[in-house]
Amino acid sequence: MTIGQTMLPEFDQEMQSTRKVLERVPDDKWDWKPHEKSGTLGWLAGHVGTVPEWIAMTIKTEELDYAPVGGPTYQPPKITNRAELLAAFEKGSAEARAALASVSDQDIVKGWKLLAGGKEIFTLPRVACIRGMCMNHMIHHRAQLTVYYRLVGVPVPGLYGPSADEGMPDSTAAAAN
Repeated sequence: MTIGQTMLPEFDQEMQSTRKVLERVPDDKWDWKPHEKSGTLGWLAGHVGTVPEWIAMTIKTEELDYAPVGGPTYQPPKITNRAELLAAFEKGSAEARAALASVSDQDIVKGWKLLAGGKEIFTLPRVACIRGMCMNHMIHHRAQLTVYYRLVGVPVPGLYGPSADEGMPDSTAAAAN
């Protein structure tokens, strides 16, 4: 089993949890934000939903310059509603899963570089980029999105157990008493 293949159970679990969160994005609150310095709920959901694309990109490339000198800056996909969001998430997560399942150990430990304007931000083994820049990054922003949900009255799904909105299953509640 390769390193990428050993990551698949965690990947599958986190993609399932992320989909549960993204399915609840309210189209009518797309432009809502909790503070003037915050991104909108729609922007944040779009960010969460497209981070899985970065996994395949990290595996298939050696670097990304998101603001190259004399070239166009990286532009995330423009997503304007829940249907587009879920379609982008499904596509990106399927491509990411396929890339993880097929990447060799030799390739997943090779360095990957992030640049801005030709200047190096960091170089890390691809596996570290996948774990930190992709998976942990997505989980972090997914958590922010659930806080937005709480503020606009959207029930928060349970991710690592039941949420306050879903309650404990009857068998768990009985055992807790």
